[in-house]
Amino acid sequence: MQSVRDEDGTRYIRLKRSSGSSRVRDPETGEERYLPNERLTPEGDSPLAVAAGGLPEDVRRAVLACRDERSLGLLVEFVDRGPLSVRALLDGYDLCESDLHGLLAEFRAAGFIEEAEVAGERGYEPTDAARNAVGHLRG
Repeated sequence: MQSVRDEDGTRYIRLKRSSGSSRVRDPETGEERYLPNERLTPEGDSPLAVAAGGLPEDVRRAVLACRDERSLGLLVEFVDRGPLSVRALLDGYDLCESDLHGLLAEFRAAGFIEEAEVAGERGYEPTDAARNAVGHLRG
C-alpha cells in the first residue's frame, strides 16, 4: 500500500497498481475505485496515517488522548455533566489524585477541557472539541 494524491489534491491509499490504473481507497469514505496512474502522485506519508486522517480531527485527538475506558469515560462525563470541580472529580470517581492530574493534563493538551470556576472552586469544563468528539463517537 502507498499514499497517493490526485491532481485535485485528494488523498487516497493505493491498494493495487496495474500498468494503466490503480485501485485506491478514499480514507474519508472507505470507497474504493480505479483511477488512471497518470492522475496519481505518490506521497511519502504512511498509508496508516492517511487512513487515520479520514476520521474527524476531534475523534482522532480523543482516541489518542484516551488510553483506556476510564479516561474515555471521564471525557464522556465532562461532556454529559458539564463543568466539574476538582473536588467532585476526586470524590466521584475511582481516580487517585495523580491519575486524575495526568488525565486532566492530557485533556487540556488535546483541547478537550479548559479551566473554569465551578461553585467557587477550581474545575474544568468541556470544550466544543470534546462535545464534537463524543458526538461523533456516539453517533
